[in-house]
Amino acid sequence: QVQLAESGGGLVQAGGSLRLSCAASGRTFSASAMGWFRQAPGKEREWVAAIGWTGSSTHYADSVKGRFTVSRDNARNTVYLQMNNLKPMDTAVYYCAGRRFTSPATLADDYDYWGQGTQVTVSS
Repeated sequence: QVQLAESGGGLVQAGGSLRLSCAASGRTFSASAMGWFRQAPGKEREWVAAIGWTGSSTHYADSVKGRFTVSRDNARNTVYLQMNNLKPMDTAVYYCAGRRFTSPATLADDYDYWGQGTQVTVSS
């Protein structure tokens, strides 16, 4: 089992930056691909980014490509989402997710573990 806890959300002005962290507990973290999702009010959960178990394979949704960077530190059991040039459309609850496979995925159903989420609000 892997337990996940996100932090780092908050209120930021458009054009600003935030870094989300996801701390994982459990011995299998280093063998788990991780992903970030978000859900805005009234909308479905949306995949944002994914990273393989070594950190060398990363993937991004078109809406965040060039602005967000996903990374991980397996020694610290932590995955990060650096968000730059934030826009009001990025406002959502952001969720960290993990899966029992080493390769990243883009579908929520492919993930086995979920955090509670952290709110990101971008003001115009």
